[in-house]
Amino acid sequence: MRNLFLGTALLAITAGAAFAAGHGTTVRMGTEGAYPPYNFINDAGEVDGLEREVGDEVCARAELTCEWVTNDWDSIIPNLVSGNYDTIIAGMSITAERDEVIDFTQNYVPPVSSAYLGSSEDLDLSGAVIAAQTGTIQAAHVAQSGATLLEFATPDETIAAVTNGEVDAVLADKDFLVPFAEESDTLMFIGEDVPLGGGIGIGVRESDPELKAKLDAAIQSMKEDGSLNELIKKWLPGSPLF
Repeated sequence: MRNLFLGTALLAITAGAAFAAGHGTTVRMGTEGAYPPYNFINDAGEVDGLEREVGDEVCARAELTCEWVTNDWDSIIPNLVSGNYDTIIAGMSITAERDEVIDFTQNYVPPVSSAYLGSSEDLDLSGAVIAAQTGTIQAAHVAQSGATLLEFATPDETIAAVTNGEVDAVLADKDFLVPFAEESDTLMFIGEDVPLGGGIGIGVRESDPELKAKLDAAIQSMKEDGSLNELIKKWLPGSPLF
């Protein structure tokens, strides 16, 4: 799914030992809370969505206690590294660039398609102004495509930009864009879907191999018994399954 290349992330020397040294069986799960259906804040003010259900089940199988923490997308990797939480479970695509800074579990969502959403199906994407969320794989793709990239801090701002005509289209995960396409009389998908990324995984600090192993084992067990596919079908209907 989407995600973020942070070229520089300050590595706090002692942060890597945060989970092992101080948190016992409690794991602080860092998410954005602003990217439905992956993660969002529900009417009760709680983290909800696919990643809440996946994360809670992963923790249960790993015999860990989850605590959910929200963090803005543009600082989500630095704050993991500095010890403000123990994982990132926020629709973060596994990329080689991110893997230089943090580690990832195996993916809990297979690679999914990105798509362009705009007001004209005849739009020449190569010469258009395209919105994308800052630090995502979609932003990197637009920057390399020759189109003009306009970056925004949040997913909702990218939708607002295409709705009010500030940009010609937005590129994001198709699962995120589908509700907007269905509800709008003016916005539509443009061109072919764009395959990006290597699937979505849970990010952990490089110094937490024990935690990574526990999470990996739990994700693998969910793949083997089909429960992960059931959650994907619930929250991402039509998306690829394991």
